[in-house]
Amino acid sequence: MYEQLTKYIQDNIPATEKELELILSYFKPLTIKKNELLGGQRMFFVVKGCLRIFFIQEDGQDITRYLAFENNFATALVSFISQEPSLEFIQTLENTELLYISRRDFHHLLDTIPLWDKFYRHYLEHAYVTNTNRLMSFITMDAIERYRILLKENPIIVQRLPNKIVASYLNISQETLSRIKSKKRPS
Repeated sequence: MYEQLTKYIQDNIPATEKELELILSYFKPLTIKKNELLGGQRMFFVVKGCLRIFFIQEDGQDITRYLAFENNFATALVSFISQEPSLEFIQTLENTELLYISRRDFHHLLDTIPLWDKFYRHYLEHAYVTNTNRLMSFITMDAIERYRILLKENPIIVQRLPNKIVASYLNISQETLSRIKSKKRPS
């Protein structure tokens, strides 16, 4: 379980064995069944399964902001940074195995291991680019273009998740997604 996280960390920072051992000691395992909500100011590393971070609009519709599959981190980032209650929800979409670290422990590592700051900066930069690209896609592309890009860049989303979640991620209705998919099929 810790091997995947070890590789992820080593791919991003040149931590010594001692530093790596200390970092890993703060991560705790957690196995969660499908469709459970996760709370608290924690950062999660997906070992197996899928996490979804989403908002609920006033009309009750949910909009998926982020999907994390194996070997990815996920958190309600605004809450993690601000320490305010989250307006986002984190849900398991499959039976999921995680490693997690509390905000307090994460920040303790920032104070203890200088390289952990580089790791965090890399994570924040990646999150910023991902979120900005998604926002730009909603502003500059129609639903068909967003679906084509999704198939090209993240086909796992369409392969592993139900249409309801895919539509929520694309910020379109399930009906629109069905129409787009039917046009892609050969006659």
